[in-house]
Amino acid sequence: MTTHPPAGGAEPSAPVPYGTPEAPRVAVRGEAHLERDPEIARIDITVGARGSSRRAALDDLTGRNAAVLDLVGEYGDAVERLETGAFSISPELSRHGRGERVRAYHGRVRIGAELADFTALGELVSRLADQDLTQVDGPWWALRPDSPVHREVRQQAVREAVQRAREYAQALGTELAALVEIADIGAEQPIAPGAPAGMHRRMPTSSFAGAPGGEAAPLDLQPQRQHVHAQVNARFTMIAPHL
Repeated sequence: MTTHPPAGGAEPSAPVPYGTPEAPRVAVRGEAHLERDPEIARIDITVGARGSSRRAALDDLTGRNAAVLDLVGEYGDAVERLETGAFSISPELSRHGRGERVRAYHGRVRIGAELADFTALGELVSRLADQDLTQVDGPWWALRPDSPVHREVRQQAVREAVQRAREYAQALGTELAALVEIADIGAEQPIAPGAPAGMHRRMPTSSFAGAPGGEAAPLDLQPQRQHVHAQVNARFTMIAPHL
């Protein structure tokens, strides 16, 4: 019986997504884990103020905010990033007969700072915490987004996948023929909104509140080692083994 190609010059169907006896496939997962010292640290500074009127609270907050920015600015290039976040002025209400009245106004502004000099970080945290109505949260240790550690761990995961597939082929008395696919774990799945990106571990928040007294001694902060992971899925074809 004679067969004819599909009408219209249709292309042949795509290969099936699994192996054949002539070209068996092997699917593996490569994993890698590295531990490195952090490269940067971030702190959050919350500056507060209080006044009998909205203008008094705002003026007080403006002065305290400027003092904190000047203090941070003394560390020059040790501070790689400085940015202002949330700002608020809110009334404090108190009961007065059957109604309420404004007792005072409270102001608050949040400042974020990122440093790579951890010696300067310990001194800065101590001096900030020594300021009135000032709170310091952190530090959060991390690697830079463009750190070569990320590339290193991904490459190591790929090499692990190739080695694992090669060992499977050797167990069958054959060897790998070609790479079919390699993909990050979850690369084909959409990322949920708000899902965290990156591979940094964050140090649990410590809080340092300002207190009266003499010049504060620098804190001896011990950087937290960063654990970086990478996983890949890989598929290969093998030369058909003789079983």
